[in-house]
Amino acid sequence: MGWKTLDDMELDGKTVLTRVDINVPVENGAVTDTTRIDRIVPTIRDILASGGKPVLLAHFGRPKGQVVPEMSLKPLVPALEAAFCTAVTFIERPSREAFDALPQDAVVLIENTRFSAMEEANDPKMAGFLATLGDIYCNDAFSAAHRAHASTTGVAELLPNCAGRLMAEELAALEKALGDPQRPVGAVVGGAKVSTKLDLLNNLVEKLDVLIIGGGMANTFLMAQGAQLGASLVEADLLDTAREIMAKAHTTGCALVLPTDGLVSRAFAAGANFEEIELTAETVLDADQMVLDAGPASVAAVILQIGDLNTLIWNGPLGAFEIEPFDTATIACAQIAAQHTRDGSLVSVAGGGDTIAALNQAGAAADFTYISTAGGAFLEWMEGKKLPGVAALGG
Repeated sequence: MGWKTLDDMELDGKTVLTRVDINVPVENGAVTDTTRIDRIVPTIRDILASGGKPVLLAHFGRPKGQVVPEMSLKPLVPALEAAFCTAVTFIERPSREAFDALPQDAVVLIENTRFSAMEEANDPKMAGFLATLGDIYCNDAFSAAHRAHASTTGVAELLPNCAGRLMAEELAALEKALGDPQRPVGAVVGGAKVSTKLDLLNNLVEKLDVLIIGGGMANTFLMAQGAQLGASLVEADLLDTAREIMAKAHTTGCALVLPTDGLVSRAFAAGANFEEIELTAETVLDADQMVLDAGPASVAAVILQIGDLNTLIWNGPLGAFEIEPFDTATIACAQIAAQHTRDGSLVSVAGGGDTIAALNQAGAAADFTYISTAGGAFLEWMEGKKLPGVAALGG
């Protein structure tokens, strides 16, 4: 990998502009989930230990280039201080003079970068101003790396730069999963719609040995084969696209695994009555019937597939996991992946909001090799796209 890490930089006596993601949930002025803050602690700790002065660059919410008091970063200071075990100085109008007046072991937080319209425009003037504030740039916000903003790419091109601990960890995990994986390598891709994951599917069928498709998007592939699935979630305008993906998988030698049976109900509700129905190209459901989860035969097949893999990528649930009993397939398969990971026979990497929620529900998240909280950046990396924030680091 072409990027540098904190270990490659001389930090002693230097001011380190550190791009972080602390876009955390806040209610009544208090942070309700500190996960993103907790994950940047190693970077801040190591900068301080090396004699550097971390100055945090971050956004919060979507102020769209306007000063929105409700989106100030100031209320995050107590949570940051608790996580870092040190005082954090909040500065609304940053200047190098203000930073230099603080002790070398100070931690500084400056106001929401998106309060300026120049941030999202990656305006050279803002990038240049940010560069005057520090000696070294450290990006520890992989979740913002798919955005070409002044604080993610512009300033990185003007200062000696490196990846923070979280960024380096994320890049290493993704490289291990898809860049240079231990084969055979497979993926579970689920969720509601094919349309949101077209680029992902097209990239994965070129790189994987096995692609397991579940959730509502599997219905579109089944319908593309001829099944009539009643009221099931289907994107009828993407049937030709699904056929193209299946043909591409055949050409590249990627085994594409679809459900062969499903849990079918006439009501989308917890505890609804359901039937186990075989799913084939000849399946015809009633107009009010819906496929809401993969059936036991499909689960057994996925479990066997996972057992044969050395590397697994997971993005999206296998059914309507939010409501019982249609969480059965997701939970069963996630628990098997977790078991193989604990046994040391599987490298497992997962990402995406619904994915994390589903793995947590299954009690499997803690055993996965790596869980990405990066959302859009995780997907774009898996789609094979170049991420501006990574490219600016030389990666």
